[in-house]
Amino acid sequence: MAQRRHQSDLSAEAKSAGQGWRILIVEDDLEIARILGETLTDNGMIVEVAESGVQMNAALRNQKFDLIVLDVMLPGENGLSICRRLRAKTNVPILMLTALGEEIDRIFGLEIGADDYVTKPFSARELTARIRALLRRTAYAPDERDRSKVLRFNGWRLDPIRRQLHDPSNARVATTTHEFDLLLAFCRNAGRVLSREELLGETHAGLAGPIERSVDVHISRIRQKIEKDARDPVLLRTVRLGGYIFTATVEEA
Repeated sequence: MAQRRHQSDLSAEAKSAGQGWRILIVEDDLEIARILGETLTDNGMIVEVAESGVQMNAALRNQKFDLIVLDVMLPGENGLSICRRLRAKTNVPILMLTALGEEIDRIFGLEIGADDYVTKPFSARELTARIRALLRRTAYAPDERDRSKVLRFNGWRLDPIRRQLHDPSNARVATTTHEFDLLLAFCRNAGRVLSREELLGETHAGLAGPIERSVDVHISRIRQKIEKDARDPVLLRTVRLGGYIFTATVEEA
């Protein structure tokens, strides 16, 4: 058993260094897919390319991926529709690519469950850094074992190691990477007002858009999942000119 744990730790450390991560690129521009694939492969990642939602579905049936790079403009089902569909059943990190640069497009991507959003043309180096950041946040970090206990609040259960959220009926609730990180930060700081800047420091949740709007979008989505009435939140309240406060009593399981 000790040997299995040691091997698991080594695997986590290797993955945190970028070795062995499996990335699915869903992009119909084969030149962009080739350049990105070569860059990620050079950084130790394992890459597969799908040119459409249909090919993506086939790839997901045959393999588990650690992150999906998803283009917005695809033949057939577009990336936004695919993102919404994926997020309804999986927590896999999703980084969206688009030629659209308007803020409303970035915000809409966040609202339907994307974890990050990059516009074309992009730097392969920057995109790789964003992918690494998302992957690190979903990896098991050995130095975080003392903070690995399951947390409970109002019948809900949050598991930091498995990165799973279960409702009071024990049904699993899908969350994005940033939603999970924000909720975890709130649970670990229950009863304390957290500013947007503090939340960004805890979760890096502002990568995909304007800082304040990005945090607000993620928190709105969390409220839709844990509050009885998201329009009149009780657990996750806004503090005027201060930030947010999580009012639930949180216990370690």
